[in-house]
Amino acid sequence: MSEETQPFELNEDSPDLYEHHRFVIDKGQELLRIDKYLAMKLSGISRTRIRSASDAGNILVNNVAVKQNYKVKPLDTISVVLPFPPIEIELIPQDIPINIIYEDDDIIIVNKEPGLVVHPGKGNYSGTLVNALLHHLKDIPGFDNGTVRPGLVHRIDKDTSGIIVVAKNEFALNYLAKQFFDHSSERTYQAIVWGSFKEKTGTIDAHIGRSLRDRLRQDVFPDGSQGKHSVTHYTVLKDLGHISLIECRLETGRTHQIRAHMSWIGHPLFNDEIYGGSRAVKGPQHGMYEKFIKNCFEVLPRQALHAKSLGFIHPTTRKKIMFDSELPTDMQDFLDKWEKWLKSVL
Repeated sequence: MSEETQPFELNEDSPDLYEHHRFVIDKGQELLRIDKYLAMKLSGISRTRIRSASDAGNILVNNVAVKQNYKVKPLDTISVVLPFPPIEIELIPQDIPINIIYEDDDIIIVNKEPGLVVHPGKGNYSGTLVNALLHHLKDIPGFDNGTVRPGLVHRIDKDTSGIIVVAKNEFALNYLAKQFFDHSSERTYQAIVWGSFKEKTGTIDAHIGRSLRDRLRQDVFPDGSQGKHSVTHYTVLKDLGHISLIECRLETGRTHQIRAHMSWIGHPLFNDEIYGGSRAVKGPQHGMYEKFIKNCFEVLPRQALHAKSLGFIHPTTRKKIMFDSELPTDMQDFLDKWEKWLKSVL
């Protein structure tokens, strides 16, 4: 699946979803339960798996999620959508170091390092988190012969660090996907952004959609004319003059949501090239300061965003679990450098 793949549009409150299968019902089709229809069309897929997919909101008829007992009608359009792109290449297990902080029979929690691509795609057919997980799981039946793949419930950008959950079986994937679909999972991020805030807390409620000018970025559409409903709550943790350390809680989970929202309100993430943070946005206009900022970019050579915590209901125990992580070394080193400089100029 190439970088140009667009998320499938369900409705403005849906997460980013990608179409894996599409069927248009023939004019002469008799009424038939959708689970039976898909079981015939998708070889090797059981009706139990189809039922789990429908429970998670992953089976759509004419863009509307349906249950397994829906009866298909002539000219219906059926879509099977998932929160990650389909992978159209052979996946090779690779011995890539990854920081697994928790694992059981259903899930793996990874604290992802910055620079690691989550899933294969154009230009990144190997060296991804998926390749690393296949190697980690290579001795487990199903994973050893390629018939089972790690289930990516959600994604974070290549240069974003932090917590990500991966499902080890179909049931866990669908159970967790439904929580992300319903926005019932809890996610917090920490980011370093340009500028100071007048208010220590705030909410950004503005639609986000693919830019019409640049396919690599998302634009904000405050009038709601395009894109999807997107809500970010933020709290200032440290005001450091020309930059701030903030915590963001996502009410929705759109592509580049924090990066696009913060840039839109005039606080782009530090060293975020796509959204205008890879220059001295705030601060004095003189050579010494610009040299200092250049050195800071070398300490933190990526957008300053970390997926700090993740909470959800476990698919088997049905108990809520939370996972947390510290700021990665590059972000902490940058903060230490900035605070040292700040003391020297006060």
